[in-house]
Amino acid sequence: QVQLVASGGGLVQAGGSLRISCAAAGSSFIINAMAWYRQAPGKQRELVAMLTSGGSTNYADSVKGRFTISRDSPKNTGYLQMKTLKPEDTAVYYCNFDITVLGFGAGRRQYWGQGTQVTVSS
Repeated sequence: QVQLVASGGGLVQAGGSLRISCAAAGSSFIINAMAWYRQAPGKQRELVAMLTSGGSTNYADSVKGRFTISRDSPKNTGYLQMKTLKPEDTAVYYCNFDITVLGFGAGRRQYWGQGTQVTVSS
């Protein structure tokens, strides 16, 4: 019904910037909240940033002031702008959208993107 496709990851030097994207596609739907998570090797997945349907944002302490979550509603796309990147930001980043599907198979569900690797070299 709905698929999320993440993109934009890559290798960047410490202090650099990167923007990752997550586009939703499929049948009729409404995106409510969206969030970005990350998972580093050997660690649990953690919440990085969240954007509610009302426009409120919430960030992990480790990324406050460096990362910005945003959305382009007409494009059904979410973004995570990352600045002043550190080696400890290295992880696979996953988008998570809270979506209400309309029409056939209607309902509210969580959808995950496939993950995009971000590697920050020191």
